[in-house]
Amino acid sequence: MGLLKEEYYPSYTYEEYALWEGEWEIIEGVPYAMAPAPMIKHQAISNQIARGLSQALDECEICQALLAVDWKISNKTVVCPDNLVICHTPVHEAYLTEAPEIVFEILSKSTRNKDTGIKFELYEQERVKYYIIVDPQTSMAQIYQLNSRGKYTKAKDASDEVVEFSLSKCNLIFNFSQIWS
Repeated sequence: MGLLKEEYYPSYTYEEYALWEGEWEIIEGVPYAMAPAPMIKHQAISNQIARGLSQALDECEICQALLAVDWKISNKTVVCPDNLVICHTPVHEAYLTEAPEIVFEILSKSTRNKDTGIKFELYEQERVKYYIIVDPQTSMAQIYQLNSRGKYTKAKDASDEVVEFSLSKCNLIFNFSQIWS
């Protein structure tokens, strides 16, 4: 007899989210607590990704690599990818409103299900061209590319490969072997 109806659950907006202490994301109004400060290995991998992306984009005057930043998809959905590449000029200083071209999420025990489930579907829906799921435990990155039907297909598993990404404004050549050390 389904007593738990959608209207019984709280639903939050960006305005409420912006007032919260700590690290949060909201997806369709549902709050998700971020893990405590990322582990050292997670941070080291994120830093290496940022360095590699930044160097790979040296020649591109339009695209840029960013570390974790809020992406406000709607008033009820705000996510914070670990690393990303944008090829547009952000409208706001505090958050992005346009989809990145590449999103990297680094898995942890507490984020694995969210990153491979709801965020996978969300990034696909929002037409992020490349979604890269990085697993520090296996030193493997799963690269998904949006196909012509708007669905992700696995392009490659990368651990020590050099992969070229075709962005809207330039090409990016990324060496995955450099992120694990």
